[in-house]
Order: sequence, then C-alpha cells, then structure tokens
Amino acid sequence: MNRTRISEVLKSEAIGSIFTVMGWVRTRRDSKGGFSFIELNDGSCIRGLQVIAESSLSNYQDEVKRLQTGCSIKVTGALSPSPGKGQSVELKAAEIKVFGWADPEQYPLQKKRHSFEFLRTIAHLRPRTNTFGAVARIRNSVSLAIHTFFQEKGFIYLHTPVITGSDCEGAGETFRVTSLDLDAVPLKGGMTDFSQDFFGVPANLTVSGQLEAEIYALAMGDVYTFGPTFRAENSNTSRHLAEFWMVEPEMAFCDLMGNKDLAIDLLKFIFSWVLKKCPEDMEFFNRFIDKTAIETLENLVVQDFEYLTYTEAVKVLEKAKEKFEFPVAWGTDLQSEHERYLCEKVFKRPVVLVDYPKEIKAFYMKLNEDGKTVRAMDVLVPKIGEVIGGSQREDDYDTLYERIEEAGLDPDAYWWYLDLRRFGTAPHAGFGLGFERLIQFITGLANIRDVIPFPRTPGNVSF
Repeated sequence: MNRTRISEVLKSEAIGSIFTVMGWVRTRRDSKGGFSFIELNDGSCIRGLQVIAESSLSNYQDEVKRLQTGCSIKVTGALSPSPGKGQSVELKAAEIKVFGWADPEQYPLQKKRHSFEFLRTIAHLRPRTNTFGAVARIRNSVSLAIHTFFQEKGFIYLHTPVITGSDCEGAGETFRVTSLDLDAVPLKGGMTDFSQDFFGVPANLTVSGQLEAEIYALAMGDVYTFGPTFRAENSNTSRHLAEFWMVEPEMAFCDLMGNKDLAIDLLKFIFSWVLKKCPEDMEFFNRFIDKTAIETLENLVVQDFEYLTYTEAVKVLEKAKEKFEFPVAWGTDLQSEHERYLCEKVFKRPVVLVDYPKEIKAFYMKLNEDGKTVRAMDVLVPKIGEVIGGSQREDDYDTLYERIEEAGLDPDAYWWYLDLRRFGTAPHAGFGLGFERLIQFITGLANIRDVIPFPRTPGNVSF
C-alpha cells in the first residue's frame, strides 16, 4: 500500500500536499465544533500525528466517532499548519478507512501509565507503547552503528553457528540440543547414547561465536560476529537473559592494547551515533527513565578511559570506605558494585581493567609472563559496570593445551582450535560486547528484560 511514514510527515514543510498515513489510534476526542481530533502513531517515531476529522466525512458518525485506542486506520488528507502546542503540522482528513477495531473493554493498552512488569505479560502489544517503541528504534539504530563501524574499518561480517559441539567459556551452563525421544532416551553403559542423536555427538546452543571467529581471523585478518548466544545459567535477575545478542570482533596480529583501543573507539562511535540519530527517543528516556541518560553519553564521547590492572584495582577497593555486599580480595571476580564504584566514585570516568588472575578467566586467554595472570580486559562504564570483556588469545600450542586440561576440558574436543596454534599461529585478540547490556546502559532502563523484544528467562519462553 502507498503510504508515508508519520515521521516523514511531521518533518515535512509541504503545506497543502496530500499524504496517506496508516497507523494505530492513540486517542480520539470530539470537539463541540463538530469535528474530532485523532492522535495517530505508526511506530516510525515517538510523536503522534494529529488528524482533524470533520463531521462532513461520510463515515464520521458510523465509524470515526467509534474509534478507540488501538484501532488501526488509513487516513488521506492535506497537510496543514497546526495551532496546537508541541506540533507544527496536522493532517486534515479527506478520507478515513478503518482496518481493525479494538474493543476498549478488552484492549489492555489504554492511554495511561502501565508498569513494565505488566507490559512483559503482553509482549505482543507492548511495542505500541512509547517506551518499547523507542527501545526498538534505539536497538535498530545501534545495530546499524555497529555494522557501520566495523564495515568502515574493513572487518568481514561472519555468521558463526548457533549449534555447536564446543563450550567456549568452559562453564558447562549450556542448552543441550537433541532430537532424541526424551521419553525413551537410548542408553549405552548407563549413559545417554549420543551416537543415535541427530549429530552423533552431544551438541549445544552456542555461548559465543568467538572460537569460530578465531578461525577466520587467522585467515582473513579482522572479522566480527553479531548474533544470538545462549546461557543456561539459572539466574532470574534484572541483569540476566537466557538468550541475548553478542558483538564479537576478532583481529589477527593484534595485542591487548590494540584490542582495548578498538573497544573504546567502538563505544564512542556508538554513543555519538545515538545522540545524533535518535534525539527524540533519547530525550524521551532522559525525561521519563533516567534524567542523566543524555549527559552520560555526551560525557563518555569526550572522556578519556582510565586504565589500570586488576591488581591495582583490588588495592583501591580494599582501601575503600564503602561497605560492599561482596568482599574484595585478590583472586576473586569483581562484582558490578565494585566496577561501578571504580567508575563512579574513584575515577569518575569509564575504566579499563587488565591482567586478571588466570583462575577466574577462560582457558583461551594469553598467559602473562608471571604465570598468574592473563591478558584479559574488562571495559567498565558508570551505572552498570562491565559492558565489554575481551582478551589477547593464547597463541602458544603447549600453553593452550595445558590450559585446556587445567580447565577440566578434553583437548580432543578442541583439536581444530589447537591446530590454529600449529599451523601459522599469530598473536590475535578480540572481545565481546553484550548488546542488551549496551541498550540498557543507553536507555537507562533498570531491567534487561525490557530492552529485548521477547525476553527468555528461567520459567519464561512466552511469545
């Protein structure tokens, strides 16, 4: 159907021109002067378009005056200057066609504030609200920013598998993929006989595309993945999802410092992009969700990032007068409260931490000369803590083999990964950026379930 997006109509200065718009009714109110005001929105922007419906319309009494919140309509009319506050133009309807009705007694999204908890129960309708429409547009824009950033730098976009036989993190908290009849699982020696399964071996949903990205990085130089990943961690909190999206660049002939620089450049590019491309949506979040949302992004674009080692950070935290929920000691993983304290209270800027104890990091990270720490990095920002985690990868065959065994993994399962260290090994590095955590940071929303269209969490696979 030929139509113009409402976002384009609102920006138009073509007074008197005829436009056809389609969308959903936000409100309708009738005037004593014999006409109706209809606020129409099609999801292309946060603002609605005011439509003036005169009583002379042929279906005014039978249909226009019956319009309620949620009805979908098509309007053709002439663009006119608007005397109303907060809008420069309005559409004077010459024709209104109703596509779909919405019974106000049953439609759950009336024009009032709804809690985010309630809206999660109607995820099929929540995109029609201001908040979730704005989240969707921010996600879309940030996705484009990420692809633009890497494409302009000559990276190759790589599609890594969703189903894998490898566990990248070695955590074991993975979803099993099987075609076996769970009511009659074949056994061999008292254990599941995976030779009869679809792949002939145990298979899982991926927790990361990193290992496969390393294959292509060590052949093509610079690559990146951007796709869904899965964790079966049974954490029902505002920070965890079972399915989420990850951005994972991998670069050959790159060390930890090059990795750090790319991560910082990426974040600054994204924040600048959002401020420029999504001003109305960001103003909405700044007004209703987090009054420092815009200021925070503006600061991060111009601020230098603090840089220190994990060991130095622990010393700072041990001297802190702050009372932490989780104790701090060398060898323990830092929690978000510690990360935020460093950013918000100590340095008052984003922070990059490097050289973590090897025991708390994954097997593939490059071992430092001290034998105790690895060339890992975490990029921390105010309000949420870690937003990027990465490392220089272990490129020495013997060291990697030992690290795999130390992690309790089977080296034979990683034969191809070890082969990369046998045939033309090279220094390489990469990182992972949690997309939902990034969107959560940009918008200021408190719960990560509200920045993904259909959250997957323990006990919830609705929609």
